[in-house]
Amino acid sequence: MARLLEKYRSEIIPALQQELGRKNVHSLPHIEKIVLNMGLGKAVQDRKRLEEALEHMAVIAGQKPQITRAKKSVAGFKLREGMEIGCSVTLRGLRMYEFLDRLITLALPRVRDFRGVKPNAFDGNGNYSLGLSEQMVFPEVDADNAKFTQGMNITIVTSAKNNDEAKTLLTKFGFPFRKPGTTGR
Repeated sequence: MARLLEKYRSEIIPALQQELGRKNVHSLPHIEKIVLNMGLGKAVQDRKRLEEALEHMAVIAGQKPQITRAKKSVAGFKLREGMEIGCSVTLRGLRMYEFLDRLITLALPRVRDFRGVKPNAFDGNGNYSLGLSEQMVFPEVDADNAKFTQGMNITIVTSAKNNDEAKTLLTKFGFPFRKPGTTGR
């Protein structure tokens, strides 16, 4: 069983019940899924970028990524409808908790000049998004064999009704939110 799932069941649920004043376990917020996305604008000219990004995403997520395609043609970007321009993965269940554990304990501390993630990056419905500038912060990616560095977006979808509940949930999981008044990355 994933370490964070065990922590959620044994420690976080009772703490949330007390903090939010709810007895029903099913009314408490929980993480539904985590979506990883890499947008590869340069993959239009160079197919090797897409192949390497797919390989890295598969290693990071532990499952095969889905290729995303352009929905519209944009002449300024030399982009035609249907061209492959990125990849994404949706994680649920045990893989989701294992990825979140690696993100919090291994990847985020390896980010250069890391002072915490933005506490205001919620969407109003309890979902949190963050961006990483390179995929090399994950220890699974072999930096010596990587030819291209590529950023990625990570969206954590929760069942929380508002941002405050979601922030409380993620804080209990050990999410490193930046302290108020701290600037920088």
